[in-house]
Amino acid sequence: MPTHVDPLDRRVGAKGAEQKKFAALGIETVADLLAHYPWRYADSREVTDIASLAVGANVSLVARVRSAEIRLAMKTGKPRVEAKITDGTRTLDLVIFMPHRGAAEFHLKRLLPGSLGLFSGQINIFNGRLQLANPGYAIFGLDVDEEVALEEAEWPIPIYPATAGLESEKIRRAVRAALDPLTEQDVPDPVPDLVRAERHLASRWSALRGVHVPQTEDDWRKGQARLRYEEAFVLQAELARRRAHAQREESTARPARAGGLLDAFDARLPFTLTEGQVAAGEQIADDLARAHPMQRLLQGEVGSGKTVVALRAMLQVVDAGGQAALLAPTSVLAAQHVRTLRALLGDLAEGGLLGGSEIGTRVALLTGAQSAAERRANLLEAASGQAGIVVGTHALLSDPVQFADLGLVVIDEQHKFGVEQRGRLQAKAANAPHLLVTTATPIPRTVAMTVFGELEISELRHVPAGRSGITTHVVAADNRVWMDRTWARVREEVEKGGRAFVVCARIDEDAEGTRDADDGVDLVADEPTTVSEAQAAAQRAPKKPLRAVLEVAETLRQDPRLGGVAVGLLHGRMSSEEKDRAIADFASGVTPVLVSTTVIEVGVDVPAATVMVILDAQVFGLSQLHQLRGRVGRGSAPGLCLLVADAPEGTVAAQRLGALAATTDGFELARVDLELRREGDVLGSAQSGRRGTLRFLRIVSDGAVIDRARDDARALVEADPELTAWPALRAAIATQLADGREEFLGQS
Repeated sequence: MPTHVDPLDRRVGAKGAEQKKFAALGIETVADLLAHYPWRYADSREVTDIASLAVGANVSLVARVRSAEIRLAMKTGKPRVEAKITDGTRTLDLVIFMPHRGAAEFHLKRLLPGSLGLFSGQINIFNGRLQLANPGYAIFGLDVDEEVALEEAEWPIPIYPATAGLESEKIRRAVRAALDPLTEQDVPDPVPDLVRAERHLASRWSALRGVHVPQTEDDWRKGQARLRYEEAFVLQAELARRRAHAQREESTARPARAGGLLDAFDARLPFTLTEGQVAAGEQIADDLARAHPMQRLLQGEVGSGKTVVALRAMLQVVDAGGQAALLAPTSVLAAQHVRTLRALLGDLAEGGLLGGSEIGTRVALLTGAQSAAERRANLLEAASGQAGIVVGTHALLSDPVQFADLGLVVIDEQHKFGVEQRGRLQAKAANAPHLLVTTATPIPRTVAMTVFGELEISELRHVPAGRSGITTHVVAADNRVWMDRTWARVREEVEKGGRAFVVCARIDEDAEGTRDADDGVDLVADEPTTVSEAQAAAQRAPKKPLRAVLEVAETLRQDPRLGGVAVGLLHGRMSSEEKDRAIADFASGVTPVLVSTTVIEVGVDVPAATVMVILDAQVFGLSQLHQLRGRVGRGSAPGLCLLVADAPEGTVAAQRLGALAATTDGFELARVDLELRREGDVLGSAQSGRRGTLRFLRIVSDGAVIDRARDDARALVEADPELTAWPALRAAIATQLADGREEFLGQS
C-alpha cells in the first residue's frame, strides 16, 4: 500500500540525477513532494505575456504553437526541432535537440500549429532573440486519453517552483503519480478531527487534492485556505506547548517592597514615565509577584524608554532579595548599559561603597575582554550577591559565572541569542527565573503572535517628552551638489555642539561585509524583473564597491568641507577598550564625527548626537536603518538622518528608503518591511523554499486565522500538554521547525 512517507524512487520513479534534482528542492519523500505546492495557476484558456519573461528565469507558460520544423546541424547532421510559440502578440523561439531524426519527428507530430500547450524551461537569449531550449511541455488534448484530456484541459494548471532540468511539468507529473494512489487514510492530518469539525475544515488529503489537482479555481482556493490554517495551527500548538511547560515550572515570587530601591529610584526620576511605560511596568510587576516564571516580551519604538522599564523590573527583584542578569549581544552595548544604569541609579548603584546609598546595590559588568583582575572582582560581586544587577555578553553564560540568587533574566535584542544560550543562563538559578525579553525592532501584532506566542507582550509606542524628533532625507550618491550639502550639514551640526555618525557597510576595502564579533549588515539587492531590465543591468558598468570605515574616515579627515573637524573610528575588530574610548571621545566632543559600522545600531546613547549619514544606504534592511536612525535626536535638539544611496526609482531599495523618509513610526515601518520581504523570511531566510516554510500563511494579513489557530491550539494543549494523543501533530511540529526553525522561534 502506498504511504505518505515513501521515498521518491519507490513512488514516482525518480532515480539518479533526477532524484538529485528533486533533493535540491528539499524533496526526498512523497510527503516532501506533496508539500511542494504550486506557486500559481495558469488558465489553459489564456496565454502568457511573453514580453514579461525574464532572461535566466525558470518559467512555465501557456502559449500556442505557431510553427515547427526539423533542421539539421551543419557539422554533425544531428536534428533539432525549431518551433515558435506565441501569446498572440509576440513570439518565443523553442529549440529541442535530438540524437536522431525519429525522435525529432515525434516532437514535430506533437507541436502542431494552433495547438495550445504548457511549456517549461529556462529563458535565454540566442542571436539576440529570447529562446526556450529543450523545454518540458504538455500539449493539451494529446498527452492522455482523449475524453480525459478534453476534461482536464479546462482545469487550472498548477505551476510549480522549478529548476533547470526539473521543469514544472515534470514536477506536476510526479505529484500526480504520488497523489493519485493515496487515500485519506494514507495522509496523516495534524489538525485533529474535533478541530476540523468545529472549524468546518476539509481533511489534509482533500486539501492536497485541491491544490495539486484542482478542477476549478474554487478548489485550489479552498485547499490553500485549509493549509493556511494548518500552518498557523502547527506553529501555535508548539508555542502553546512551550507556554504550558513554562507555566508548570515553579519560580520564586518577587513582589514589590515599599521603601526599597524601586521607590527610591522612582522618587528621583527627573522625568515623568509615559503611559506605556507605566502600563508595561504594572504588567511586569504583577508577573514578578507570581510563583510561576514570567515570560514577557517588551517591544518598543526606538527611544521609547525600554531601559527604564527593564531597570524598574530589575530593582523590584533586587528589593525582593534576588538578582537580575542583563544579557546584551555586544560588548559595546553591555558597557553602554552599565554606564546608563549607573547614571540612572546614582548612589543607588554604589551599595557598600563610600558615599553610596544605605539601601543601594551594585551594577557589575562581565565581558570576555576584561582583564583577569577586573573579571575576578565582578565574578565575586555576582556570586556574593553584592551586585544586584549583572550585565554581560556571552561571557555571562560561562561556567565560572555564579549568582547568589538569580531571579530575573533580561535579554536585550533576543534575536541575537539562541535557545541553548538562554537556557544556560536560566540554569544558573535555583528555581526557574523570570524572563523579560526586549527588542527595539517593533513587530506587527500578527508577527508577534506567531513567533512570540509563548510570551505575553507589552508595547511601548510613544517616546518620552522632550525629544524633538528626527527628519530623514534620501541623498542621491551621484549628485555632487547634494553630497556637498550633506557634509556641510555635518559641519554645521558640529559647530552648534552636535555630534555626527557616519555609517559604512564595510570595515575596510578588502572586507566583503562587517560580519565580525560585534556588528553586521545583511546586504540586500534588487534583481531585474523583465527582459529589458535584465539587458540594461548587464550593460551597466560594474557597481562601485561599498564605502568602508577606514577609507571614509581617512577621506573625511582631509576633506576641506569639514575644515579639520576631528574624526573618530568604531568597528567590531577593535578591542573593548578601544571601542569604549571611541564612544567616550565622541560623546565628549574630542572626535565629534564618528565613522562606524553597524556596531552602533542598538543601545548606543549619546544625547548630543544630532546627525547621521548612512553611506550605501540601499544595501541595508529597513529595520536596521530605523535602528541606526534612532541613535540621533535623543536629546533636546532635533535629529537629522541623511540616507546616501544609489537606488534607482522603482526598485525595492528605493521603496525601503522612501518608507523610512516618510515616517518614524517603527510599527508602521515593520509592517512595510514585512510586505517588501518574502514571507519565508518570517521564519528565517535560510528556510525559504524548503519544506516546512510558511507557504500560505501571510503574517501581515492573516491575523484572524492566527487568532483562531491560537485559541484552538491552546485548548488542545490544556487538555493534553504533551500532545500524546496527536502523533500527526507532533510530527508536523518537528517538520515545521526543522532546519533551524526551532532555534529561530527561541531567538525571536
